[in-house]
Amino acid sequence: MLTRLNYLLDLLSEFIAHRKGLLPILGILIISGNFVIQFVPWFGWFADSNCLLHIGSIIAIVGILLGWAL
Repeated sequence: MLTRLNYLLDLLSEFIAHRKGLLPILGILIISGNFVIQFVPWFGWFADSNCLLHIGSIIAIVGILLGWAL
């Protein structure tokens, strides 16, 4: 079990090391999606809670930190 997890983590770190801007761009796209969703009244609570804004911010910050560390 731990060897598979170690192997998966190694693959993930290699993937992110070569694509340092992927997670921040993904976070910005999610934040932009939150901006668009706020104008559609059909989404209701999901738009009012700004859930995508918070998720996108976390992904972008983690992406910047991982890109800087790797």
